[in-house]
Amino acid sequence: MKTNDNKLSDGSKTPEQTIVIKTELILPAMANLMNSLQGGQMMHFMDIAGALTCRKHAGYEVATVAVDKIEFRHPVQVGEVITITSKLIWVGRTSMKVKINAVSENLKSGETKMTNTAFFTYVALDDNGHPVSVPRLCPQTEEEKNAFNSEQRAYDAQKVTNADA
Repeated sequence: MKTNDNKLSDGSKTPEQTIVIKTELILPAMANLMNSLQGGQMMHFMDIAGALTCRKHAGYEVATVAVDKIEFRHPVQVGEVITITSKLIWVGRTSMKVKINAVSENLKSGETKMTNTAFFTYVALDDNGHPVSVPRLCPQTEEEKNAFNSEQRAYDAQKVTNADA
């Protein structure tokens, strides 16, 4: 059951409700000597999109705690536009994991390329900077359910490994 503010009645949200889309024109000041976007700049853009996704879900400030994986498939050239899409795939008690995709577009030719995929983890923080509980995530599609369950298994396995250390 949904309420007027697009939340489910218990305050939880669906992954679809957490999507953030960020678009950037790549300028020369963002480029390396090969005239393509610097990798660190792409990571910065992705981190902002991921943080906004988590803030949208949690309603709290967030901090990046891990970059689990980032793939650089194709360079993004100066003058191209990148569209970064961020979506929650898993939520724990205070932490959230986001999948982030970046697509470049050459506005002259119309060609698009999937340039990057990444997974970032954030923790929600209260006004004093302490971790705070976040709403549940309610996956709807089979793909969302599979991603959530896979991340839950990885989280549970990591807890067991850390307990053994």
